[in-house]
Amino acid sequence: MLEASELILNADNSIYHLNLLPEDIADTIIIVGDQNRVPEVSKHFDSIEVKKEKREFVTHTGVLKGKRITALSTGIGADNIDIVINELDALANIDFKTRKIKKKPKQLKIIRIGTSGAIQKDIPVDSFVMSEYALGFDGVLHFYKHEGICDEAFSEAFVKHTDWSDKKPWPYLVPCDASLRETLASNRIRYGVTLTNSGFYGPQGRKLRLDVQDPSLNDKIANFKYGDLRITNLEMESSAIYGLCKLLGHQALSMNCIIANRVLGEFSENPRKTINSLIAYTLDRLTR
Repeated sequence: MLEASELILNADNSIYHLNLLPEDIADTIIIVGDQNRVPEVSKHFDSIEVKKEKREFVTHTGVLKGKRITALSTGIGADNIDIVINELDALANIDFKTRKIKKKPKQLKIIRIGTSGAIQKDIPVDSFVMSEYALGFDGVLHFYKHEGICDEAFSEAFVKHTDWSDKKPWPYLVPCDASLRETLASNRIRYGVTLTNSGFYGPQGRKLRLDVQDPSLNDKIANFKYGDLRITNLEMESSAIYGLCKLLGHQALSMNCIIANRVLGEFSENPRKTINSLIAYTLDRLTR
């Protein structure tokens, strides 16, 4: 039985941070960073049965074309992803009354729809990139036993290529779910390796008033190749999503709306239009 300090529940028996009961979530879950983006997803639903929120975690669950779907905001960063994925799994796979893990695990489909910055010249602003792999600088996965799910050879080649500082977390590479990739793939989508950073400014090579440890790191990242793989874009959540979902037995995929090109110094003139277009595309593919 899980202790009260480990499986933390609110007074109404909902999970601590997300403020949700097991029946509040669907098996297909779309996660977004911005809480204001949740209604941009749920406005497409034919009906909405659940609306709950706590802190930055806003949840809408409804039905679209006969399919039950949950839209949930995570806030920014891999630390929040650690909360969200673990609590979603608890909702699906732990009996809150007995505090015991269910004997037959349930598999969730978790799709991230988020904004991102390209680091390759040929990936234009307002395009869509599917993360076939996610490379994590965040370090979250290293707090869990994760033998066998990461490509260590890729990491070693990357560390060597970038002259990686041993004071930083070891980069880890995790693939997306192949079934979800097939469901959401089309000739409208670009594919690549998405790099998950642990911050927005220094970790992504942005300099305002503080110097960064390695000013040439973004150039090294952009020039790195491993077989047919190259790093295409930067964001702050995908690697933790892929790693935790892989360990817990869930399907995961990250869909990235490119609102900036870091190499060209360009930024989308209408990022909201582009992200809403990616939301509509994703929902359409999921409900065919």
